[in-house]
Amino acid sequence: MYDYRNNLKRILNKTAGDDKSLQNSLSAIKAILAMAEGGEVVSTQVVPKKEKSSDHNQEKIQLFNSLLNNIAELIASPGNEKAKKEASGAIHKLTFFGGISKKYGKSLGRLDNVIQKSVETDQVVNQKIFEQALKPKKQVKRDYRTGKRYTIIRTLSGAQLTTDNGDIAFEVNENQIHSLNLKTGDIVEALENKTSLGPEVEILRVVGYKNMRKRDYDQIETFRYGVVQGSSGNLSVSRNVKGQKLKIRGKNIIVPVDSSYYQNGTVHLEDGSIVDLAWYSEDVRLKKDPASAVKIRWIYETEAPKRVGKTPKKINKTNLSPTKIETLDLDLHYQRVGIAIGDNQNEKILEEIVNKYNGIPIPINAFEGKKKAMENQIKNLDIVILVTAFAAHDSTWNIREFASKYKVKFAVSSSKGYQSFERALYRAANGMPAYEGNQQLEYKKKKIKNKAN
Repeated sequence: MYDYRNNLKRILNKTAGDDKSLQNSLSAIKAILAMAEGGEVVSTQVVPKKEKSSDHNQEKIQLFNSLLNNIAELIASPGNEKAKKEASGAIHKLTFFGGISKKYGKSLGRLDNVIQKSVETDQVVNQKIFEQALKPKKQVKRDYRTGKRYTIIRTLSGAQLTTDNGDIAFEVNENQIHSLNLKTGDIVEALENKTSLGPEVEILRVVGYKNMRKRDYDQIETFRYGVVQGSSGNLSVSRNVKGQKLKIRGKNIIVPVDSSYYQNGTVHLEDGSIVDLAWYSEDVRLKKDPASAVKIRWIYETEAPKRVGKTPKKINKTNLSPTKIETLDLDLHYQRVGIAIGDNQNEKILEEIVNKYNGIPIPINAFEGKKKAMENQIKNLDIVILVTAFAAHDSTWNIREFASKYKVKFAVSSSKGYQSFERALYRAANGMPAYEGNQQLEYKKKKIKNKAN
């Protein structure tokens, strides 16, 4: 009987670890066993299925390329885990080739050990930090659906955002509350601001309302649009813009106000200022000293009219020097700008501001009409500016919701003043916060020279 063991040894030595090589070796062994059982051997040398030597050579070349590329990567970035893994894998596969393992086995084993010991250096870490710092930061796209829901409980100035359990999650200032005209019981979606800039939480939209028991919160009374009168250091409020007197528990009250009080660091009290006042209904001070229980909730930005003398001075044009008029560095490029304001208040002035910056003004009656009609107006706009002074509650959050839904640029002007609206327009066009609040925002300006005639 023919001794076929030498043939089996040769086959096993040539067997690699991949599926194709194992399958070919198995077929060759089966063929040898079949010939041994039949007692007839045509040749003393039996080989497995004919293999393409070019395939093996191609595989070796690919493995060597992978090994060299990953070693180069490790030299450039020591400790690169991906390069370590791929280089080590290429070495292991190369050892399955008989000739390579026999000639270079020790060298490859040593190289594998060195690769595994490769660790990050301080230089590599610093380089990564530097590259990360140079990468442009992507602007976070806030989806209003990602916000959590809270219930509003109003305070004298601002509000508390409470959870379903009645716990206070956040406290927000009057800027956010006033811009959305929120009241106790409103259910809002809010997103926590984890950065150090801006408010701690941003109210995104109003989603509903629930009736709360009076014992669950302190009742608040308000006096809206009160007129500040007097001279600096001796200012007070006793009536509102309609001439109605300030009354607390049936008594006419005069509330002194501090002229040094500033809202957001810019809006201050003076003769003619318009304010909202608030006080707790059950404050014990209301009996003896009601004025001490009253707090200023909001100061409206107003523009005092220019006073012109009876005999204006004649201007000598020859003595005029070129003047510089400051204007914001803004070009709307004919975008459609919705002006959400009611009762045609300052509508023409605001339209002129939009025209000044090459926009197309489109007035929106924000405080009347059906919700669907308002939605149809907003979805076709590029920008919408909401003027919240004297705004209706429902329309305020409807406008913000539709602007978010249709990706319309949105900003809030807290008053009908020229500068407030102009800044809101600038913020909306440049993707800045919707409301200014107490943030230090930069409004770039350009200067235009007007030469005398």
